[in-house]
Amino acid sequence: MSRSDSEGTAQPVLAATDVSSGYGSTPVITGINIHVMPGEVVAVLGANGAGKSTTLFTLAGVLPVKKGRVELFGEAVTGPLHQRSRAGLGFVPEGRSVVAGLSVQDNLRLASKQHASVLELFPELKPLMKRKAGQLSGGEQQILSLARCLCREPRVILVDEISLGLAPQVTTRVLDALIGVAHQMSVGVVLVEQHIHAALASSARAYILQRGKVVLEGDSPDLLDRIDDIKEAYISTAERPD
Repeated sequence: MSRSDSEGTAQPVLAATDVSSGYGSTPVITGINIHVMPGEVVAVLGANGAGKSTTLFTLAGVLPVKKGRVELFGEAVTGPLHQRSRAGLGFVPEGRSVVAGLSVQDNLRLASKQHASVLELFPELKPLMKRKAGQLSGGEQQILSLARCLCREPRVILVDEISLGLAPQVTTRVLDALIGVAHQMSVGVVLVEQHIHAALASSARAYILQRGKVVLEGDSPDLLDRIDDIKEAYISTAERPD
């Protein structure tokens, strides 16, 4: 779904306006402007240290806004993650956010007793329902993490490095699952990702961060044609002195 298609019929499910945030008194991101529409996948890209996770944590309410405004479904929000979760925001953090000692079925039940529709989205979990989550492969655990998040029926999902440590074919399956979720359930997705090509292929729009600021943004197909500019932003961030 393109930005023009979605914006003609709906307002952003999540938006950041001139947002600055960081840790303690030190700002890590400044002047961030990002939004995602219903049913849209938006990628946030950049080298390590560019401010991607800080941006996601600020949108989620894990970190407070030092300046600017975050809106959830058109309303300004300042509360922590658990309040935003109750309002309809889902968060899939980096790493495996499953309870390793519980079965797949019990992991899903922790999120919701009504999880049959989620299993239709992720049929590979059906034969694994009695298996402990800690015995799943990395890709299966990531799919379970996403399925648990969706059991709560969020309207927007923040996803941090879901492909971390996964083989390329598994990364493709997980990113395809995110696209399916966005389109079938009209969920907005903000995807922080290291793999440039995979992220741009999976998203409608993207923002490129460099040293805590958005330096490039636009429709993902257009940004694929500017891959050299994106790589330069990665290199410049990587060369930043400590």
